Amino acid sequence: MTIAAQWLNSTLASFDFSILEFYHTLATYASPILTPICEFFAVIGDGAMACFIIAAILLLFPKTRKAGLCIIFSVGFGALITNVAVKNIVARPRPYASEIAQFAKWWNYIGAPLESEFSFPSGHTTAAMAGAMGLCLGYDKNRKWWIFLSSAVYVIIMGASRNYLMVHYPSDIIGGIIAGTIGGGLAYLLVWFLYKGLEGNKDNKVCSFIINADIKMLLSKKI
Repeated sequence: MTIAAQWLNSTLASFDFSILEFYHTLATYASPILTPICEFFAVIGDGAMACFIIAAILLLFPKTRKAGLCIIFSVGFGALITNVAVKNIVARPRPYASEIAQFAKWWNYIGAPLESEFSFPSGHTTAAMAGAMGLCLGYDKNRKWWIFLSSAVYVIIMGASRNYLMVHYPSDIIGGIIAGTIGGGLAYLLVWFLYKGLEGNKDNKVCSFIINADIKMLLSKKI
């Protein structure tokens, strides 16, 4: 185990244990209802599936295209930070693979599958937070309260589901939120500069198409 993983496990031991213990207690009372729900979020969060589906829809319309691009780049940056860099540097084992026997018992009780990557930070939570950041920041000219609310709820549920399934420590979720926030900020800056360049060259057919192309135009073959 790396020094970083040892530090996380020792420094945040009480915090992680108490919250995972709460989720195990919750599972003993509500597993028939909550387990399928958490497994569903695990599926739609795998590979940022939900984020990419939303992004694909938003890309179809000029008014939401910036938000769609922000989501895609946010998830990309988040994946680079989490899956490519931090996970492999920290190399923190999953809770069920730690020296604390209760975590393995709680994981077995839920029946969640093995996860192939390291634990810190949570990739599902990183993708959820990155996608949420991309969505909220991308709507910079038309921000709605329900966008922020639904994004926050999605991130919270995603993080909670990973803890409930005992495949991540609570501190992994916090790490994923931080990584996703950074990824979202970087993506917004990239898309902002991209649109500055596109809007400064509106006379160019390619730039004009990227900014203004609409699904109705594509279907009617008027482009």
